[in-house]
Amino acid sequence: MEHRELTEKIIGCSYRVYNRMGFGFLESVYEKCMLIELRKAGLNAESQKPITVYYKNDIAGKFVADIIVNDTIILELKSVRQIINAHEVQ
Repeated sequence: MEHRELTEKIIGCSYRVYNRMGFGFLESVYEKCMLIELRKAGLNAESQKPITVYYKNDIAGKFVADIIVNDTIILELKSVRQIINAHEVQ
């Protein structure tokens, strides 16, 4: 599957979750809903997966991805009233 098609499927899943659930829930609720939608769309979705980041063959750090889709795209979910610069950097 090409990145464009994969991205379109992910965006469609996020719209379905938002249209069904609305706003006001914890991030963990939206994460579970997204996993359900992504998997129903035939995508491989893993949640809370630890990732090691390398820089020039050295470990630069570690973080936990909210959702990884098809081992290709990392989703960072936010449940806030407004996205601020700090969220975009994350």
